[in-house]
Amino acid sequence: MAVVAVAVGFAAQGLAPRPYGAAQGELLDALIDTPPPAQDTTTAAEQLRRLEARRATPQATATATSTSTSSLGLAEPEAGPGVDLEIRVALLGAGTNPDLSASGAWQVVSRDGQLLQQGGAGSSVNLSELWLQGPEAWLQTSGSSVLVNGRPYGGRLRLIPESGELRVVNHVGLETYIGAVVGAEMPSSWSLEALRAQAVAARSYALAHMARPANRHWHLGDTTRWQAYKGLSSSNERTRQAAASTAGMILSYQGAIVESLYAANRQISLEAHGHLGASMSQHGAQDLAMQGYRYNQILGHYYQGASLARLKAGAS
Repeated sequence: MAVVAVAVGFAAQGLAPRPYGAAQGELLDALIDTPPPAQDTTTAAEQLRRLEARRATPQATATATSTSTSSLGLAEPEAGPGVDLEIRVALLGAGTNPDLSASGAWQVVSRDGQLLQQGGAGSSVNLSELWLQGPEAWLQTSGSSVLVNGRPYGGRLRLIPESGELRVVNHVGLETYIGAVVGAEMPSSWSLEALRAQAVAARSYALAHMARPANRHWHLGDTTRWQAYKGLSSSNERTRQAAASTAGMILSYQGAIVESLYAANRQISLEAHGHLGASMSQHGAQDLAMQGYRYNQILGHYYQGASLARLKAGAS
């Protein structure tokens, strides 16, 4: 089985007939470039040092292309244990004075772990006091979610004073994030195969930005300038199933992560991304799914020349 180390040099690649984006830089360096936010940073960094992606074997590829129906399908890598990555998403729509709370008991701690504030479910963080308590803080909870203006998010929040404003960054597990993005980008009532194709495209796009972050504090934003993210409010059983059934799977080209562009329909895709190369039409993906196409065939239709790879924990 071919193994390609994700943490090694994602050089820009092109796909026929036109090139489209792939992440540049070293994923490991990009992810641990900023100061360590918590005590588990060393463990997380060590996991990333062992991060690899497995691509399908030539035999699997031949099997996937053995019939005319599946000729568009990208070969699926074999299943393996998941890789627990954390993505940093700037909640750009939160405003400069957001209401911050949690669904359960919460704490605000400094970067070195000192307790700054605490409260119960639904009670709000005192932002005025927070400004006086240091340059950076973390909101964490024993409940199921942290709340930003009443909207629930998984993981924890990093609170960063930035140019006179408070920047709220959601640190959340990658697969939790993907399940939420799928629900924000596609109606969850759509075919599961379309949702699964969206999950792979969203994960590949996210990984590309983890390797090439938008900011030293965060990888990407939560608006459609990146990909829509509305926290747990857009996540449900079907979107989580789409994420879980494709867990760790990304689009790859010659060892590079594909920055998988997509848009609502073909016209928007051509207008927005035509000069960049391959792009998936979300309505087109649903149409193909309704014709019986599986998610890997949908992806093969839109990202011709790419292959599927699955992230895995490499040997120590």
